[in-house]
Amino acid sequence: MSEASAIPDGETGFDRVLAFTIPGRDARGRVVRLGPVLDTVLSAHDYPTAIRHLLAEALVLTALIGSLLKDEDSQLTVQAQSDSGVVDLLVCDYRAGELRGYVRHDPERLASLAGFPSLNALFGGGYLAITFDLASTDQRYQGIVPLEGESLAEACQAYFSQSEQVPTLIRTAIRWDSRHCVAAGLLVQHLAEGEEGRERLHVQLDHPEWEHVSALAGSIRNDELVDQALSLEALAWRLFHEEDEVRVEPGPVLSRGCRCTIEYYRGVLSRFSEEDRADMRDESGTIPVDCAFCSRVFAVDA
Repeated sequence: MSEASAIPDGETGFDRVLAFTIPGRDARGRVVRLGPVLDTVLSAHDYPTAIRHLLAEALVLTALIGSLLKDEDSQLTVQAQSDSGVVDLLVCDYRAGELRGYVRHDPERLASLAGFPSLNALFGGGYLAITFDLASTDQRYQGIVPLEGESLAEACQAYFSQSEQVPTLIRTAIRWDSRHCVAAGLLVQHLAEGEEGRERLHVQLDHPEWEHVSALAGSIRNDELVDQALSLEALAWRLFHEEDEVRVEPGPVLSRGCRCTIEYYRGVLSRFSEEDRADMRDESGTIPVDCAFCSRVFAVDA
């Protein structure tokens, strides 16, 4: 999945978010294209195609929304959960450019569904929770919305409209070949009158500036998003080249960031009583801990 000959030097291709702002329209956005990092995350489990597709979209959304965080030590968690669906848990998080994700599902029920099942077919309802853990203030903010719409992207749009009260457009695209997956996304938001950080009284979906920007952003095609020969800067230029000013800034390089270590799990297990830890130990005297994200089992001497 080489792009050395495709993307001009100094421009952004795989596994990096590009941030942009349109000052004259009070708009900001993010665009990302995942390649090798996505392959690494997906390779941790032998997921069926429909689940790989779902997790690929979730990781794109996590990268887009997570890159809105200003403090690199802050964390974003995206979680979709259902009590009755084929998929009962999907969780992804982002911190300082590190991505990880995991899906728990019922293989037998999934096998009864054809092709790429709809969001409702996979979850049967449920909810989407988006959580911001802010390092600078040690505060946690969480918004929860019904898991509705045709895709996770639509559910995330609903989150921004209902919980953040920020007009938001999100587009995602996924392309497969025999060995690799490419997933990409675009997020554009309207911060009317530069009101970032201030209370928003209502969602101005009919604001003329937002109508203009969302119309341009909505014209993006799926094949453009996943075209590895098209840099993210070129993509932003295609959409907004008629604007007076568009400022772009590459974000951090993205990586698979599972944070599982023996030391981490030893710290977690230390919170349990000695009696509880004794019950957890196997015949060798260690406690096996399975990391769902990277599919590794750690033998912890706790």
